[in-house]
Amino acid sequence: MESHYDVIVVGAGNAALSAAIAAREKTDSVLVLEKAPEYFRGGNTYFTGGIIRFAFEDLDDIRTLIPDMSETEVNQVEVGSYTENQFYDDMMRVTEGLTDPDLAQILVSQSLPTMQWLQSKGVRFVLSYGRQAFKDGDKYRFWGGLLVEAVGAGKGLSDQQFDVCAEMGIDVRYSTQATKLIQNQKGHVSGVTVLGPDGFEDITAGSVVLAAGGFEANAEMRSRYLGPGWENVKVRGIPYNTGDGIKMALDVGAQSHGHYSSCHAVAWDMNAPAFGDRTITELYQKHSYPFGLIVNINGERFLDEGEDFRNYTYVKFGRAYLTQPQGLGFHIFDEKVKHLLRDEYHIEQVTMAKADTLEELAERLDIDPAGFVKTIEEYNAAVQTDIPYNPTIKDGRNTVGITPPKSNWAELIDTPPYTGYAVTCGISFTFGGIKIDTRGRVVTNGQEPIPGLYAAGEMVGGLFYHNYPGGSGLSAGMVFGKLSGTSAGEDAKALKA
Repeated sequence: MESHYDVIVVGAGNAALSAAIAAREKTDSVLVLEKAPEYFRGGNTYFTGGIIRFAFEDLDDIRTLIPDMSETEVNQVEVGSYTENQFYDDMMRVTEGLTDPDLAQILVSQSLPTMQWLQSKGVRFVLSYGRQAFKDGDKYRFWGGLLVEAVGAGKGLSDQQFDVCAEMGIDVRYSTQATKLIQNQKGHVSGVTVLGPDGFEDITAGSVVLAAGGFEANAEMRSRYLGPGWENVKVRGIPYNTGDGIKMALDVGAQSHGHYSSCHAVAWDMNAPAFGDRTITELYQKHSYPFGLIVNINGERFLDEGEDFRNYTYVKFGRAYLTQPQGLGFHIFDEKVKHLLRDEYHIEQVTMAKADTLEELAERLDIDPAGFVKTIEEYNAAVQTDIPYNPTIKDGRNTVGITPPKSNWAELIDTPPYTGYAVTCGISFTFGGIKIDTRGRVVTNGQEPIPGLYAAGEMVGGLFYHNYPGGSGLSAGMVFGKLSGTSAGEDAKALKA
């Protein structure tokens, strides 16, 4: 095996592979270090739904990503637009104005060009009909600024990126954990100490890109930073994201940055395993709650299910289950909205109950029957039925006189059979990380770049606070992966000149 590369990339998810591809465009030799064995490769990317948020003006922009779209398909979709200003405003709105404006501007302005770049490398995309569109007359209308996903979802994105890496001659070492950054006497990061199947080894490089994820799979760090109870949550993805990259960066003087006490979480099936399942992937999540109600084991509501489109609420709602008794919640629907439920509600492994009466449903789910029936009756009495129901827009069909309210999509729950789905909190990734500059270079507390060190992906702090717009994690990984990889490749090449 080679012991020197122009660029070493630590990690093998979407951000890392985007960095590796970009670095290889600029220099001769690139190595990807994957802590997981080959059969478990791909990081958390493998477990995502593969939907990507990006700015676009019209259907012509979409067709640059899906050039084989047929005329029939073109004529049956209404994609609208999602401008850079809208993307930026969404970032600011859901993060309560805390997102780093420089990073946010890079993200929104480079989101479409980066998607086009990956498409030019052979990564294929399709319209996301199943989760982001409703049929309205003779048109499919997309909502919430999301409409494109990678072919094959997260698994497909990961596999396609690995294929591109192979075609470009990028080396990948599996079951190889980066343990320490190597610096020369001038402080330049000049390689990585790794622990692989044959023991410890030093691999030198012109530059290093850290893209090894957050600390969501580290129970001790979750408890330390996120707070009590977080050590017990289910991990949506891989067991390998234990904060190694963050710790290595901090050890060489990187500035910690971002919202360490917050994270991306989702409603996750109550009986899902402790870590992600490679077969089920993202389908343990449950995201159709805007069309029903969420209650706890006492039968009480605790959220405004219709506050906004799912894309903008599911992360903070995912964390909210931990505030409830036993850390549980239940998504409740009646027969009228059954056709609106996402595919994830129909998998064999789902924890659910079905009944012809509310009392029987409560008993089957171990919810307090009296509390549950009281909640449903009070909710039904509060629904403003004179406002038309429309799941494709924020329809303003709300409740009056109850707390919490339901601000949109308030539909009577009165048509059996009734169904309920038991969920808990599943953590996806953490928001705290290290600081980078606008070239993707890791910086110190003195705002000086650490020579030879770059970062991308979930390790980058400063983008997401409290919440995030759905699909922006994948786009951020791509954008900052390409940015850091390009910079690392250019700087490594300059060292050789």
